[in-house]
Amino acid sequence: MGLFDNAVPGGNITKPLMIALGALLVGKMLSGRSEEAAVPQAPVPTPAGTDASADGGLLGGLGGLLGKLKDAGHGNVADSWVGTGQNQQINANDLGSALGPAVIREIAQRTGMNEQELLQQLSTALPGIVDKLTPNGQVPQNHQVASAFNS
Repeated sequence: MGLFDNAVPGGNITKPLMIALGALLVGKMLSGRSEEAAVPQAPVPTPAGTDASADGGLLGGLGGLLGKLKDAGHGNVADSWVGTGQNQQINANDLGSALGPAVIREIAQRTGMNEQELLQQLSTALPGIVDKLTPNGQVPQNHQVASAFNS
């Protein structure tokens, strides 16, 4: 997995969790599209009320995810993941409230996980994943995040 080795406690990222992380951070993974795709495919429909972008996941990429967390009052937690200090944890229910029910439902359907298990795994994994994606305390561009998932 490369970049994501040791990013989560226990060190293993399951395939459904990678799909969920991709759903939040890298939209191309979900639609089956790649930049080299010769035959255009119809994009995967996104739930109403989400801020989906063509290549930034359901929330507009890592920046969109961090923005949702900040808007929900979890800015200090999100900033700790990006910064170079200790990562603060986020409660699964707080994460669910920040992301919104439509996003959680969509990701749960795509991964085959139930919503509570999904939130539990995401709340455990996101601090380490975001920390790995922001080694210098800077939020990368969406295409840089996408390349991390492809390596």
